[in-house]
Amino acid sequence: MKRLLQWTIIIPALSWILFFSGLIEGSSIFQITASILLILSVMSAVHHSEIIAERVGEPYGTIILAISITVIEVSIIISLMMSDGPEAVSLARDTVYAATMLILNGIIGLCLLIGGLKHYEQNFSASSVTIGLVSLISIIVFTLVFPTFTESVSGSYYSEPQLVFASIACIVIYSSFLFAQTTRYRQYFLTEGEDENDHTAKRITIDTKTFYTSLVFLIVSLGIVVLLAKTLSPTIESIIVSYRLPKSLVGVIIAIIILLPEAVAAVIAARKNRLQTSINLALGSALASIGLTIPSVAAVCIIMDMPIILGLDIKSIVLLALSVFTVMLSLSKGKSNIVYGVVLLVNLFAFIFLMIYP
Repeated sequence: MKRLLQWTIIIPALSWILFFSGLIEGSSIFQITASILLILSVMSAVHHSEIIAERVGEPYGTIILAISITVIEVSIIISLMMSDGPEAVSLARDTVYAATMLILNGIIGLCLLIGGLKHYEQNFSASSVTIGLVSLISIIVFTLVFPTFTESVSGSYYSEPQLVFASIACIVIYSSFLFAQTTRYRQYFLTEGEDENDHTAKRITIDTKTFYTSLVFLIVSLGIVVLLAKTLSPTIESIIVSYRLPKSLVGVIIAIIILLPEAVAAVIAARKNRLQTSINLALGSALASIGLTIPSVAAVCIIMDMPIILGLDIKSIVLLALSVFTVMLSLSKGKSNIVYGVVLLVNLFAFIFLMIYP
């Protein structure tokens, strides 16, 4: 009974009750309440994923969190595309692009800055970064850059065979990254001093009942986050339009909501001098965000015969290339520096500023 009275279980339950009550529609007070419950449900999902992660050990823990967040992202994008129809053809691209920019510049930048301010200098495995960035760059080019320059279909579209090829390429690359992270080169992704005995000790501390409770409520939390985000998205869009801001900001806001748990977990790890865990979360999330989202959305679009815009414009490609290049240089030596963090955060502010003032 005590376990069932924890806030991480009560909040998702209250969120589901509010959603099915029908009170959110047309009521500003309940929409604000739903927004608060949405954020708290995200934090609940983080809590339960961390418990599961402790049971299974690293780097599986960061993988579980990354894939859980990607499930939220895919569900929200697909549900909004199916409900909004032709108006949402670029939603997948905008959300994935925003998520990638927020992860590379925002999450990594914050971790390098906060970790550097507290610990002066932090070490991490340059080999793990190389594996992650090589995989990420290839996936980014296949999904967000090539569609702008292909000639089979006019505009920033892939033809159906090209879309299938890009989806398969994403899955193959992401699968090879997971194989390297969990099996072949697992030692690269472990925080210095971790070993199998540490993982075994962690798994023993989480009993089976707690593990399965967290597994159930992770699914419950993720489900209500998807439903509330979809319900509140028209309100968010109307607010953005009322202030004459670009509708692409909707993708940024969705990405911020989706990435909130990972950002919190990564910053906490950096403060605890576990920057390797932060980088695992960030790069793993970026890879999952693109490598799993695009194939999932592509499959739905092919089945439903829906168009999907993937290619970025030249300005966005330049900003994305700047972000990837800066991250590559910042993480190439295996040691952190607060200057790297500041530069990455400036890149993030430039991305948002140029979106508002193109």
